[in-house]
Amino acid sequence: MKTRLTELLNIEYPIIQGGMAWVADFHLAAAVSNAGGLGIIGSGGADAEWVRNQVKSCRELTDKPFGVNVMLMNPHAPEIADVLAEEKVAVITTGAGSPERYLKKWQEAGIKIIPVVASVGLAKRMEKLGVDAVVAEGTESGGHIGSTTTMSLLPQVVDAVKVPVVGAGGIADGRGMAAAFMLGAEAVQMGTRFVASEEAIAHDNYKQKIVKASDIDSVVTGNTTGHPIRTLRNKMTKKYLQLEGEGASFEELEQLTLGGLRSAVVDGDVMNGSVMAGQISGMIKDVKSCEAILRDVTEEAERLLNGGWKK
Repeated sequence: MKTRLTELLNIEYPIIQGGMAWVADFHLAAAVSNAGGLGIIGSGGADAEWVRNQVKSCRELTDKPFGVNVMLMNPHAPEIADVLAEEKVAVITTGAGSPERYLKKWQEAGIKIIPVVASVGLAKRMEKLGVDAVVAEGTESGGHIGSTTTMSLLPQVVDAVKVPVVGAGGIADGRGMAAAFMLGAEAVQMGTRFVASEEAIAHDNYKQKIVKASDIDSVVTGNTTGHPIRTLRNKMTKKYLQLEGEGASFEELEQLTLGGLRSAVVDGDVMNGSVMAGQISGMIKDVKSCEAILRDVTEEAERLLNGGWKK
């Protein structure tokens, strides 16, 4: 499937792996890139030296293009921006804000820049500033989310900008990919599907929590704080939503989730940790290799786009 994005990024499959904190390290990024997609290292709340080491380690495992996701809320973001410019990574994706202050530095380093956007307004601003593409991510996705669905957001962003658009949020198989392409996307970004991969370093408890999830098992916490996050239901989310309903303070709610993602991903505490995952968790029934994920999703999408629908 050749699109402007496969040409821009020099990849075989028009699939980008989401930059998930604690999950998307150099092992996963290299595996996705080696299999023909675009692997992404998720910097999350890490410091600049950790990011530099991840980039160097990824280069030891692959000679294919890969990227780094910068969480702009991270206090270390300015130093990480410098490191990525020095290392001249192939691609940078960004989340949780506008990367405007770093764009010139990255552009001068020859880096492809693809911000994640949750609104048409931000997409248009990013295009005006010269980014190479944008990811239109709907509220179905896991982790930090906006309020508009992929079905509504994606076509409006496609209509509003001329740069290539990546569809994200609620995509786990070829049907989702084909739908995104019909809405105008030229690639898709998948996060939750790659958590449930053999190469992801996430604890097996985390992967099995996704595999065993039903269609109603995701929940959004943090609406009262202005930072909504989608996770899978557990003991922690039940307590969090109870406290939110009682008008708990931001500090009290933050204390409840402090270190929660690491606890779930690394230690496997899926009862008290933050199991960030998208609404499509209920569609994921197995853990398989990144190569198989990329191949199966793309082959199904191609068949459907060529009129081969069959239940």
